Amino acid sequence: MIRMGTGLAQAALRAHRPAFVGTAVAALFAATVVSASTMMLGTTGTDGLSARARRQITENGVGDMAVVLLIGSIYMSIFVVASTMGTAVAQQHRELAMVRSIGARPRQVRRAVAGQALAASIPAALAGFVLGGFVARWWHAGMVEHGLLPAEAGFRFGWVALPVCVGVAVVTTTLAALLSALRFSLLRPARALSEAATGRRGLGVLRAPLGVLAVAGACVVAVLLSRQPADEASEGAFLVLILFCVGAGLLGPRIIGPAAWLVSALVGRFGPSARLAMLNVRSQPRRFSAAVVPLVLVVGFGLTKIGMHTTARHHTGSAGSTGEVWLDYVGTGLYAGFAAIAAANTLAMISFERRRDVALLRVVGSQRAQVRAMAAWEAVVVAETALLLGGAIALGTLAPILSTAFGSAIPYLPWGVPTGIAAGTLLLTLLATGLPVRAVMRRQAISVVSST
Repeated sequence: MIRMGTGLAQAALRAHRPAFVGTAVAALFAATVVSASTMMLGTTGTDGLSARARRQITENGVGDMAVVLLIGSIYMSIFVVASTMGTAVAQQHRELAMVRSIGARPRQVRRAVAGQALAASIPAALAGFVLGGFVARWWHAGMVEHGLLPAEAGFRFGWVALPVCVGVAVVTTTLAALLSALRFSLLRPARALSEAATGRRGLGVLRAPLGVLAVAGACVVAVLLSRQPADEASEGAFLVLILFCVGAGLLGPRIIGPAAWLVSALVGRFGPSARLAMLNVRSQPRRFSAAVVPLVLVVGFGLTKIGMHTTARHHTGSAGSTGEVWLDYVGTGLYAGFAAIAAANTLAMISFERRRDVALLRVVGSQRAQVRAMAAWEAVVVAETALLLGGAIALGTLAPILSTAFGSAIPYLPWGVPTGIAAGTLLLTLLATGLPVRAVMRRQAISVVSST
């Protein structure tokens, strides 16, 4: 019975292998960054260097930076893999509910999910270790060029990064898989089948209060920072940003739903395809919020970090040390990359999951151009919602810092910055939504309907 139950659960998961492609992509990016950070930590060692070189490394705090980047990359690895795994497992609730109803035990379901996650993540971790070596070499060259590292501190390829990458991949994917499957696997089979058909409603007992607490905490800290000296306010800005982002992630549909309603109300005026996209997003706020939240992090984090430097340069003529600014932008790009991958994976999985709906539209007579237009308008709604919320988070984070430092709470952003972020967000959503829809439309609609 145990083997039969496990085999049924594994068969159900194999039917959704494309869902684990996103997990593999997320694990590859995470392993690459973890590998590069680990190698850079080894490269910043002072053994065998001259006194002048050791002093330069110590004064620039390069070793501390490498530690912060390594910890940050591991944290973001957990975030992006957990986000991707949650969506991947949610897509398979129907199949997992069915195998539960015919005898599979909860632990067999969790074991099968963890096994599939490891099968996707371990090869990705090995590849990420190799890619991380190239990234670390580029990273090292940039730090030397910007004066953060002395020229005599040569690059060191570190094999210690291999067990670190594999260890992080195994721990994060296993925990993410078990946590994603835990609640659903413990439901009674009848309840699991009902929830798989209608979706879960509500945010849970703790999630909503914790989300409200995080947003309220961010507002309180922001007000307190507005009364502090500029240097202390700048140091506390990151806490405000994190609290806002955590609150957005926890509240999810509660705040993204109204924002999407506002955006889609404007979009719905552009024809029937836009109105259908508007109805799709409004009727499934929980599903689309899983894609919007990572994009909100990208927009909020990017605008905050860039806005701090551009505003300082506008008021004082300098954004600070060239090397510090370069490293800050590199870190911002890495964190934005993590969140962008999570968002793209989620959007692609949503589009793949709805392949039967797309095929039904074709069966009832919708033209290919109409279906593509609907998918494009959905991407526009998602992107604009993320830009609206991310911009609000960035403004709420920057306001207390800028008001104490420069007497004005409004950041200075050259037009190229918000335009580039908006264009990048829109392009990401269009590709992640449009490519799976285009792949579905290459097949005969009736065959897609009969096979799902």
